[in-house]
Amino acid sequence: MAAAKLSPADSLSFCLAQLTEAAGEGLGGGKDTATNETPLGRALLALRTRHVKAAGGIERFRARGGLRPLLAVLRRAAAAGPAPSQAGPGSAPSSVESATSGPAPSLGPAPSAVSSSTPSPPALLRKTLDLALSILANCCTEGECRAEVRRLGGIIPLVTILQCVKTDSIQNRTARALGNLAMEPESCGDIHSAGAVPLLVEGLTACQDSQCRQSVVRALRNLADSPQHRLALAKQGVVRPLAELLAAAPDPALTLALVRALLELSRGCSRACAEQLSLGGGLGPLVSLASHPKRAVREAAILILANLCAQGLVRPALGNAGAVEVLLGELRRRRDPSGASPASQQPLVRAVCLLCREAINRARLRDAGGLELLMGLLRDPRASAWHPRVVAALVGFLYDTGALGRLQALGLVPLLAGQLCGEAGDEEEEGREAASWDFPEERTPERAEAGSFQSLRSWLISEGYAAGPGDISPDWSPERCPPPPEPASRASPSLGPTSLRTPRALRPPGRSPATTAPEEPWGREGPALLLLSRFSQAPDPSGALVTGQALCGLLAYVTGAPGSPSPRALRILARLTCNPACLEAFVRSYGAALLRAWLVLGVAPDDWPALRARPARRSQHQHRELGEMLLQNLTVQAESPFGVGALTHLLLSGSPEDRVACALTLPFICRKPSLWRRLLLDQGGLRLLLLALTRPAPHPLFLFFAADSLSCLQGLVSPTVSPALLPAIPLDLDPPSPCLYEPLMGPAPTAAPDLHFLLDSGLQLPAQRAASAAASPFFRALLAGSFAEAHMDLVPLRGLSPSAAWPVLHYLHGCRGCRAALGPVPPPGQRLLGSEAEEALEAAGRFLLPGLEEELEEAVGRIHLGPQGGPESVGEVFRLGRPRLAAHCARWILGPGQCPRKRALALVGLVEAAGDEAGPLTEAFLAVMMGVELGGEGPSLDG
Repeated sequence: MAAAKLSPADSLSFCLAQLTEAAGEGLGGGKDTATNETPLGRALLALRTRHVKAAGGIERFRARGGLRPLLAVLRRAAAAGPAPSQAGPGSAPSSVESATSGPAPSLGPAPSAVSSSTPSPPALLRKTLDLALSILANCCTEGECRAEVRRLGGIIPLVTILQCVKTDSIQNRTARALGNLAMEPESCGDIHSAGAVPLLVEGLTACQDSQCRQSVVRALRNLADSPQHRLALAKQGVVRPLAELLAAAPDPALTLALVRALLELSRGCSRACAEQLSLGGGLGPLVSLASHPKRAVREAAILILANLCAQGLVRPALGNAGAVEVLLGELRRRRDPSGASPASQQPLVRAVCLLCREAINRARLRDAGGLELLMGLLRDPRASAWHPRVVAALVGFLYDTGALGRLQALGLVPLLAGQLCGEAGDEEEEGREAASWDFPEERTPERAEAGSFQSLRSWLISEGYAAGPGDISPDWSPERCPPPPEPASRASPSLGPTSLRTPRALRPPGRSPATTAPEEPWGREGPALLLLSRFSQAPDPSGALVTGQALCGLLAYVTGAPGSPSPRALRILARLTCNPACLEAFVRSYGAALLRAWLVLGVAPDDWPALRARPARRSQHQHRELGEMLLQNLTVQAESPFGVGALTHLLLSGSPEDRVACALTLPFICRKPSLWRRLLLDQGGLRLLLLALTRPAPHPLFLFFAADSLSCLQGLVSPTVSPALLPAIPLDLDPPSPCLYEPLMGPAPTAAPDLHFLLDSGLQLPAQRAASAAASPFFRALLAGSFAEAHMDLVPLRGLSPSAAWPVLHYLHGCRGCRAALGPVPPPGQRLLGSEAEEALEAAGRFLLPGLEEELEEAVGRIHLGPQGGPESVGEVFRLGRPRLAAHCARWILGPGQCPRKRALALVGLVEAAGDEAGPLTEAFLAVMMGVELGGEGPSLDG
């Protein structure tokens, strides 16, 4: 049947043979075009509709060598010259004129006779090009075919066809083939080098067919594969025609192609790209497309607007077109918990921050709720990489009083303080073209230097006013010139020319050395410090800056900066401490105590209670000087009439927390005896502070501050007389007194005992009745009174261990200082409660031996509060509940030269030992500071 008979074109071999024959390969001479017309057309049509579109057809076509003859056919077609102008609608005049070059060559020798039914050569050429270009474009969808086409030199023929044949269908297929080839970076570079970009732009403006325009736009998009190629495309005027076409409201398919191409071209947006997009009227349509119902168009338009924000010259126009509200709304949507991932927010965050550089956009951003959005970014730990950029953007609101008030109310200051010592983000640096357009860069042509200026410059260099030609600009004037160096300085052999001038790297361009002030270091903390400095210049900055979090951030930066801290941070601290309006805030927030602890004593909050490992501080003396200067500023404010009234009001009429804070701070900032005596001693400020020790701490470092405050107050009360401390004499070097009890011991005592005491353990201790009765009223009544023990030679002593009885027997027989009292005292580090020392103290009290009590307390103090004891021993000693020992614990804490950390740790142990009972602790400190002896008269522990 006829239907079952296969056509020759169904064979790939037949089609390849026709291609080879048309290309002239392997033939001895040319072929008649009329005879080759039908076979070649059928072969191209079969390749396009059947062979190439079949599964694996492109690979088979390439493997059988079909690309070489196909490209040869295209080369011959490209050499055939431009198509006639009547080829189709939308054609444009060719840039290559060939009208004078004679008849256009055809695919083969001209036939001797042409049938009237045969199409004209231009029509045949157009049909051949249509089919061949369609086949090539389909083949170039696969990477191996693209590589082979490039290797075979197939790009030049396509560019030639693009230049010569202005038919929409041919332009469409050629642009499609070039767009597919541009997907390979090597081919993309070759297409640029071949000059295809101007031809594509020309075809975009000339053609009227939407499909053709889409192919051209796609080709231009694929050619923008690198920053260099994007810049080249922008400089060749690609962007403006795309913008103008977008402004003409094309069909949806072309609109999508245009926004995709503009998105690619605007990546790393160059000045040329931004200018062309603005001049082409594309800003308004892009803002409108940001609300397009199709997601791809909408997101592409928004990202284009975000990319354009990198160029300062178009940001005002973007704001006028409504881009500020669009970008804020999209960023707000993506920051929603159900929105996009944080990575997709980055271009929008960058764009919003760049929009803050112009005043007109800042006003729009403030009115659209942008400040709240930026503050949300600063609070979000997931956005920490963007925090430096956001802080730098907020610097634009430096002189916007309303915006600053809103930012302060939103809690900006603590966030800025936390930024001072944060980690640097990964944001890239912005170029000069991203600078604020409120101060556009002046581009003036270079002026030729006059001869008089050259002579003047030579004289300035010879006289030492300038070090070289580069240091002087034509705008130089003698009024701005520094005086010449002294002759002795110029003649000094130790100073070279470079040591007499400011390094040029530190000098802003275009300014003379005389007008250049020393520049402060501007690191990543610079924007935050600038904003904090602006806040500190308010009449009353205490509510924002004199808080624990803000002060900690500033002090952490000052003490922890890798190099020298910015002088701006030091000025902020000095400005705050010199402002009378901040005095009460420094008192309430324990700011003065924090300044002293961190700067003067070198103890940061992170160092308490456990010391944190940190590198050695080489500038600790500078920190100490800074702390003393800041405290002196506060002292000036506190001792002024305003300060006296404020402190008196706080201590007498403030809240309980404010009264405690005032009592704690007074020793740091008051040096007038009349003031601190009246407030702390006469009006109960000291007692109030001591009673607060056993309550919940109002500040993490409260006990550290309290120990330091009590020590400072002790220095004010007794500047020349220190609390009596135990002597730092080793026990083995302290000569003991003669022992009077040892003669009664042993098998042959020198003095015969007339009495033995029987302990619960069965041990019998010898004694003399007369000496024992004379030493204590208890034993006088027991041994010389009417009790039965007065007639017994073996008197039982109940509830007494041998170690506790040993100092009792020694004391009864007149021993004073024979070291018998040291026996029951355990070494430092062991508990005193329940020990034999506590038992001995109880026995001394039970037997009415106050002297022995003092001697035992002295022994406990020497061992546990002496050089061998540490801060943890203070609480153990206090737990014995002896008033005299409690006083000695207070003396240990208040002693001069004590390590601040050990002093505070000892107070912590003391407070833990006191528990909820603040009375004994308070009385012990008051007795030491007032010079009152607790526990009755007795020998002093210091000997």
